[in-house]
Amino acid sequence: MLPPPNNFNRPQHPTQTAEVKQAPVIRYTFLLIGLSLTVYILHKLDAILLPIAFSAVFTLLLLPICRWLEAHKVPRVLAIVLCLLLLLIIFAGIILGFGSQLTQFRDELPKLQVKLMEFFTSAQDWAHDKFGYQPMSIEELKDSTVKALKKSGTTYLGTTLNTTTDVLSNLAQVLIYIFCFLYYRDHLRQFMFRFVAPDKRTTVLNTVDSIQTVVQAYITGLVKVIIIVSILNGIGLVALGVKFAIFFAIFASVLAIIPYIGIMIGAALPAIVTLVETGSPLQALAVIGVFVVVQFLEGNFITPMITGSSVSINPLAAILALILGAALWGTPGMILSIPLTAILKVVFDAYKPLEPFGFLLGDVADGEDNQTKKKQAEAEIRPWYRRLWHMVGK
Repeated sequence: MLPPPNNFNRPQHPTQTAEVKQAPVIRYTFLLIGLSLTVYILHKLDAILLPIAFSAVFTLLLLPICRWLEAHKVPRVLAIVLCLLLLLIIFAGIILGFGSQLTQFRDELPKLQVKLMEFFTSAQDWAHDKFGYQPMSIEELKDSTVKALKKSGTTYLGTTLNTTTDVLSNLAQVLIYIFCFLYYRDHLRQFMFRFVAPDKRTTVLNTVDSIQTVVQAYITGLVKVIIIVSILNGIGLVALGVKFAIFFAIFASVLAIIPYIGIMIGAALPAIVTLVETGSPLQALAVIGVFVVVQFLEGNFITPMITGSSVSINPLAAILALILGAALWGTPGMILSIPLTAILKVVFDAYKPLEPFGFLLGDVADGEDNQTKKKQAEAEIRPWYRRLWHMVGK
């Protein structure tokens, strides 16, 4: 009978391979390579990704309306069609209202140019009398302007034609994508669950619902803020008798989502036009005062009242997002930069390993009680007028 084998002297062969730890340099190198490839792909596939990104944002806006219609026994296909018709009607109204003002502004440009030249001449004479500044002749200014226009005129014409064609084709793509996202939303959710273990699907479902709720609240709140700020700007500019008040009000309200910079750009153009039209610096200062007051109300009352504190992006992150969006996708990238940054912040806050990045994007006021504020925002859902009453009561 053979003796039992000596297992102590036999070399061990574990069935599981030990985890190989990578050096931080290697890990961060692969991370940088992945980020570089992602940016390259996003830039090269902008014609494909931009319509999808816009469609995703509009889908989040239309999803509550679509669900409400389906809850009232409207078939899903009909509910989606009604949502798309509502979206087209809103855009048509904006284009008609904004476009008519823009057409009038374009027709008035020659008159404004003449008045601007007169104002420029008087300003140069004043500077020459006070500081000895050598004035530039009107002929030199016109020659330089005409040369610049001739140099870039062909490029602008070709860009305008291409942009018009792209807008029409992208609009059709966006409508098709929105229909597909709304119709196949349950299928897409099941597709996502295929990557998650069955015991973790409930947690993932709750996280996804939380992200969707917060993002919808932020984007719809942002649209409400733009509408309210447009109305307030319009009232102030109409009261001051500013030309093209509706155009400037909408233009400035859209720019108001850019912290600090947006209010300066939005107020500069109507102030200059008012100064050229009236020749009164006090009238121009009054126009700037309207935008400053509205911006104060927007930052301290309107935005906190409507969007709440569930998602707040600090000004530095917003400005960097606008710059990166413009560098990556141009003007559409600037439009999408703030909503996409808000979505990223919500995702970062929901995923524990990425939570520091969500804290970095958040406002300084969030601080250490960010989680408490977020739980309160999720638990307490009140209409904006009740939140206003609560704020006034305090």
